[in-house]
Amino acid sequence: MAGNRKVEEGLEHIKNAEKSLKTSLLKWRPDYETAAEEYTKAATCFRNAKSYQQCRDCLLKAAEYHRQNRGLFYAAKALDQCILICKEMGDLRDIYDMAERAANMFQSQGNPDSATSTLEKTAKILESQCPMEALNLYMHAAEIAGIQDNQRQAAEYTSKVARLHVKLQQYDQAADAIRREIGIHQAHESIQAVGRLVVALVLVQLARGDIVAAEKAFKEWGNYCDPPEIQNLEMLLQAYDEEDRDNAKRALNDPFIKHMDVEYAILARDLPLPQGTVVTQKKPIIENATDEYKRVRPQNDEYIPSEGRGKEPTRDMEERAAAEDEDEYSGGLC
Repeated sequence: MAGNRKVEEGLEHIKNAEKSLKTSLLKWRPDYETAAEEYTKAATCFRNAKSYQQCRDCLLKAAEYHRQNRGLFYAAKALDQCILICKEMGDLRDIYDMAERAANMFQSQGNPDSATSTLEKTAKILESQCPMEALNLYMHAAEIAGIQDNQRQAAEYTSKVARLHVKLQQYDQAADAIRREIGIHQAHESIQAVGRLVVALVLVQLARGDIVAAEKAFKEWGNYCDPPEIQNLEMLLQAYDEEDRDNAKRALNDPFIKHMDVEYAILARDLPLPQGTVVTQKKPIIENATDEYKRVRPQNDEYIPSEGRGKEPTRDMEERAAAEDEDEYSGGLC
C-alpha cells in the first residue's frame, strides 16, 4: 500500500512538471527549473516505491531540464544518482556515457573532486563486466587529478589503470602506466612505493618476453628497492638469463611477490618459466655386446703368405732374381 501511494505521488509530480513545460500567449518560455525540481521529487517517490525504471526516467529528464536551465551542477548530480539506480536495476548499458557527461559538467563548474568521484564510482561498477570502459574512466580520473595537482589521487588512479592492463594481458600499456606511476611517486619522493613498482615492472617486462627491458628497469630504479627485494630480483633476472627454471620458480615464489596486488601476484604465478638447457645423456657402454676380438696378425709379426701367392719360391726363381739384381747395378751407381 505504501508503495502504491508513493507511485501515485510520483505521478502527480510528473503532471506538475509537464504543466510547467507548457507555453501560452503569456508564457513564452518553459519553466525548466520547476520541471527539473518536480521530476527530481518524482524520482525520489519512485525510488522509495522501488520502481527503478520510472525513477531512472525521471532522473534523466531532471538532468536534461537542469542543463536547459544552465544548472550544470544539479544536472550532474541527477546523472550521478541515475548511475546508482542503473546499478540497482543491473542495467549497465548507458552508465559509462552518464559518468563522462556528469564528470564534464562537474569539471566545468569547478568541482573536480565530484568529477573524479563519479568516474571512480562508475569504474568500480563496470570493472568486473566491462573492464575496458572502467579503464578509460580511471584514465580520465587520473587526468583530472593531475591537472588539479592532486598527485596522490593521480597515482592511485594510474595504479588502477596499470593493474587493469595486466588483468587484460595488455603488457605494453601496463608497462607504460607503471612508468608513469613511478614518475609521480619519484616527484614526491615516495621511495617505498617506487620499490614495489620496480618489482611489478620487472614482472610485466618478463611477461612481455623482454629480458633486456626487465634488466634495464632494474638497473634504472633498483636502488629504490629494499635489500631483500634487490637480492630476489637479481636471482630472478639471472635465472631467466641463464635459463635456470628452478631458481626462477624460487624467486617468483618469494613471499613479497605473493603479497603484492592481486593482479601482479597472479601474473607472477602464471609467468612462463625458462625452458632450461636440455642435457643430452651419453649412452651407457654395454659390456659383451659383440663377440670377442680375434687378432688377425700374429703377435710375433712373422710373415705368412696369402693363398693367392702360391707355393714357396723355387731354386730357379731365386737364381733369376739374383741375375736381375746384378744387371741393375752392372753400370755402376752413376
